[in-house]
Amino acid sequence: MIQISSDINRAATILQEGGLVAIPTETVYGLAGNIFNESAIKKIFKTKQRPLFNPLIVHVKSRKYVNEVAEYIPPKATQLADAFWPGPLTLVLKKKPIIPDLITAGKDTVALRMPDHPLTQKLLNALDFPVAAPSANPFGRISPTKAEHVANYFADELEMVLDGGPCQSGIESTIIGFDGDNPIIYRLGSISREDIEAVVGPVESITKNDTTPDAPGMLSRHYAPTTPTVLSNDVLATVMKHQGKRIGILFFKTIVPHDGIAVAKVLSPNGSEKEAASNLYAALHDLDNMNLDVIIAERLPNQGLGASINDRLLRATK
Repeated sequence: MIQISSDINRAATILQEGGLVAIPTETVYGLAGNIFNESAIKKIFKTKQRPLFNPLIVHVKSRKYVNEVAEYIPPKATQLADAFWPGPLTLVLKKKPIIPDLITAGKDTVALRMPDHPLTQKLLNALDFPVAAPSANPFGRISPTKAEHVANYFADELEMVLDGGPCQSGIESTIIGFDGDNPIIYRLGSISREDIEAVVGPVESITKNDTTPDAPGMLSRHYAPTTPTVLSNDVLATVMKHQGKRIGILFFKTIVPHDGIAVAKVLSPNGSEKEAASNLYAALHDLDNMNLDVIIAERLPNQGLGASINDRLLRATK
């Protein structure tokens, strides 16, 4: 039976023995295992039912450790790390041979990030190895932002969830790769494009690849409820298309009443993109557990974190 606990020593022992622990980060809960233990990494893929072609993110405890695993660090990668680490930024860098190919799906790059959560920072400092930690959910499902979400998914498969409370950022890290020294956004996330470009200037985007992704989160369908989900520019018009169904609505900031709506949730009454991102997955989990026929999500303004939220909702509807 899964244990929900804040016992760092217990979590460290499980990881040292080759087991898996769900860990809190500022973005979502991750399913962590020792990157140098092949059995543990295979267990991550098996537990999540994740395809082996989809690489994992390595979570490190310090900036210094990047030099031990990365072959080359572009100057703009250093600028981004200076600006956003620890935090919800993942850098995809040329790897040294020390990083197992299983982690990187056979690619010559590794995705690295330094999480900004006090409990997980303490855990990483108690270990003599980094951890791979993709989101602690079955592949393609809604990411978990609470310990209970993980327990609901993996009650019989995991020993422990390290309980760090609700995740503050609420959506996954922004992932940046490099073509030579030029940054490329592989995944929109908790750091907006605008914030990235304020540090390094204009960046390209390559955010979809269903066959050989360079980073997690690039597949067309991902982050999805089991309930059919629709992303809409005009919620009430979409409600009319689903008359007679039990409908749940995910509004950005204001509920628009309609007799055809069974359940309505608001991401941010104040219209804050940051608050909306923090609440997104918890709201989707709630709606997905309400026996609805369809979830209709209101599209946010496609800028700042609104673009990242729209990205998640679009992939949930594919």
